[in-house]
Amino acid sequence: MAAVIETEKLTKYYGSHRGIVDVDLEVHEGEAFGFLGPNGAGKTTTIRLLLDLIRPTSGRARVFGIETTVDPGAIHRRIGYLPGEFALYDNLTGGQTLAYFANLRGGVDRRYQDELIARLDVDPSRKFREYSRGNKQKIGLIIALQHRPDLLLLDEPTAGLDPLIQQEFYAVIREAKAEGRTVFLSSHILSEVEKTCDRVAIIREGRLARVDRTDALRDLAQHTVEIVFHGERPPVELFSTLPGVRDVVADDHLIRMRVAGNIGAVVRTAAQFDIADFVSREPSLEEIFLAEYGRSAVEAGVR
Repeated sequence: MAAVIETEKLTKYYGSHRGIVDVDLEVHEGEAFGFLGPNGAGKTTTIRLLLDLIRPTSGRARVFGIETTVDPGAIHRRIGYLPGEFALYDNLTGGQTLAYFANLRGGVDRRYQDELIARLDVDPSRKFREYSRGNKQKIGLIIALQHRPDLLLLDEPTAGLDPLIQQEFYAVIREAKAEGRTVFLSSHILSEVEKTCDRVAIIREGRLARVDRTDALRDLAQHTVEIVFHGERPPVELFSTLPGVRDVVADDHLIRMRVAGNIGAVVRTAAQFDIADFVSREPSLEEIFLAEYGRSAVEAGVR
């Protein structure tokens, strides 16, 4: 599968301050790729480097096989970009703003533009300065989406959107991926990456901590398992000695434990006895993120 984004030891310093360090990424054509990290981890810096809005201190990046510092115009023609923070023309209406950017692209499919306006529930007749933060975000999303780009670069795309519009946005992203387009989505909201992305990179303090499939990342966190037995429960030691099992507690007919990784050994052991109930709670990506970052992620404001 062709690589749409490739970076090699991509590094950016702002004077003595760290941006990103030795970031190696490869994003394939047609996949949705999540870029996770708390504020200040380097997500926006990476995206701005991919767009040649800033230049790397060292290393390099290619988009569509083109060196970003050599021909950024050729890259921009095939990209839809939503920055994390943006300001548009206050005195233009939403519709005029969309038309302006559509004309810069040489025109767009008006039917698709109208469909996006309807699906994201935005009033195009109001002036941009009159919009709430969420409605401004909707205009930004439509600008990024309306020309059906080959690559979507979206920096914190659901900021300010209400839950119903978020669900519609997730559907639009899934449709773009089904059409063979590529999505690179940065976020610190793990649930949106879980719903939209095939693979995830976790960036911490400017360095990649892990790159893996979204479902594979769950192995970083621990399942919580509760087993209720009919009659006498088995000895706690049968479970506490199993691989990956910790914090085993017992109360009457119930045994509760935490299990890292595969819970198959726990299931097989419990099946030797008369089970009344078995509950295994799968870890969320939020818990996975905390497992990767530790308590410092919470203190940094990750949610």
